Amino acid sequence: MTAPVEYAVAIDHYLETLRLGDASRRVYRIALATWAWPLVGRTPPQGKARRGARPPIVPLALLDAPDMTERLHAALSERAATADPRTVGRELSILRGAIAWWRMRGWIDADPLRRLRPPATPVAGPSVLSREQLAMIFDLPVGLREQACWRLLYETAAPIERILALNVEDLDLVRRRVRGAPAIRWRAGTARLLPLLLLGRTGGPVLLTERRATPSTPARDRCPVTGRGRLSYRRAAELFTTATAPIAPGGQGWTLRHLRSTGLTHHEPNSPRQPLSGPPSPPGPVDH
Repeated sequence: MTAPVEYAVAIDHYLETLRLGDASRRVYRIALATWAWPLVGRTPPQGKARRGARPPIVPLALLDAPDMTERLHAALSERAATADPRTVGRELSILRGAIAWWRMRGWIDADPLRRLRPPATPVAGPSVLSREQLAMIFDLPVGLREQACWRLLYETAAPIERILALNVEDLDLVRRRVRGAPAIRWRAGTARLLPLLLLGRTGGPVLLTERRATPSTPARDRCPVTGRGRLSYRRAAELFTTATAPIAPGGQGWTLRHLRSTGLTHHEPNSPRQPLSGPPSPPGPVDH
């Protein structure tokens, strides 16, 4: 493929290679488009104005400019002054992934992000849940999809984006692992729930939205049986925090980050393997 002239076209090509839901794809597009302003020495719009703003036309080759690292460093500092550190880190990571892919294609030569690092993220409370809190979470009266998603995230301790990107054909239910990724394995709780969640489905996203996908949804993000789309990160995070608000201290709810951090801690090689107290609860009603 010939290298595109414009940065915006390069974004389109990169996004086509990613397995993302509609909402996540919008987040990636907005994040990448926002970097177009500092590439030409301009300040991007802030807040909600970013979403519908038309970015400047930028040559992709500008990323090879000698002063590009300095420009991006200044832009990163400005963004860090107005946005949450986790948001800044995510946006930098998105750009880093795109630049790595463009370099692999031979479209650009330099890596202007080589010396840039995201701002430190402050710790906002405990990152690991107690076993009592974990037991309460898994006892919540939620749908089968949420039970399977939360168990899968906790038992594999894989990034939530990786969990949401899974397709039915990626799963080896007999060996309790993701095909081609032996490090991603699950345990008895997930093994009990997945066959129920996937009943009658042989392909498409594992975790689906409640409603049918829009006609513009790519085929890879749509279930061929139900017509529903891939569950987005934003929706998955919202569901978890809302569901856990009544049982979390302060009523704010926990985040999927807490659940994954807990899984990483409990499933470390040297961590004591203790089962959750009480018998496993039966799956809740299927979410339609």
